[in-house]
Amino acid sequence: MSLNDFFSLGFIGKYINDNSATLSSGAIIGVWVTGFILCAVIAYLLGSLNFAIIISGRTYKQDIREYGSKNAGMTNMMRTYGKKAAGLTLLGDALKAVVAGLIGYAVLGQLGAYVAGTACVIGHMFPVFYKFKGGKGVVTTAASVLMCNPFVFVIMLVIFVIIVAGTRYISLGSVMCMLMYPFVLNTIDTWLSGGCPYVIFALLMAVLVIFKHRDNIKRLRQGKENKFSFKKSVKSDETQK
Repeated sequence: MSLNDFFSLGFIGKYINDNSATLSSGAIIGVWVTGFILCAVIAYLLGSLNFAIIISGRTYKQDIREYGSKNAGMTNMMRTYGKKAAGLTLLGDALKAVVAGLIGYAVLGQLGAYVAGTACVIGHMFPVFYKFKGGKGVVTTAASVLMCNPFVFVIMLVIFVIIVAGTRYISLGSVMCMLMYPFVLNTIDTWLSGGCPYVIFALLMAVLVIFKHRDNIKRLRQGKENKFSFKKSVKSDETQK
């Protein structure tokens, strides 16, 4: 399989493409559905490996979901345990999306990458291993966008950095980026290839991330949202005594 086939079709897509003349329509649909389910299930299980929960439990013998904002994500890890814990969380939550994306490409090409990326984000937010109570999915979503479309990722990253640098609200940067993500993806893909069949996945990711930020949005409107800092909070120091 060539590198181009890997990223565009995957093993199942190439198999169908090479044997379309001998396969019945039912067999083709069955193989596609099998590939779709395979991508989704594996990626969801990978996404369910929430590294904020894993690191807080193994390193500090605590559950991050009981401290700070009670969110199992990088920002709360930063506020509660500091830079090292936050960095490890970011790395883990990004890598699982990268692995999920590669599996998606291997199975169904670019379609598989979008399926796997979306399933990985869902797993992060609603992890089967942790009673379906996970994080908000910003890092995992960002890594999934990178795997599916690096050009769009760079645009969204620039927007995110500008908003956070100007306001110090990570939640605001995350929500604004997700509001813009489907439109940016559709515009770029339409410009480059004449269409965007994957915008449905972008819309689903955007809805999920914004939904998980509903409390942040409420606090932003009330002027009560915490601004991001590279320092642990005094309260988080007290939780570790």
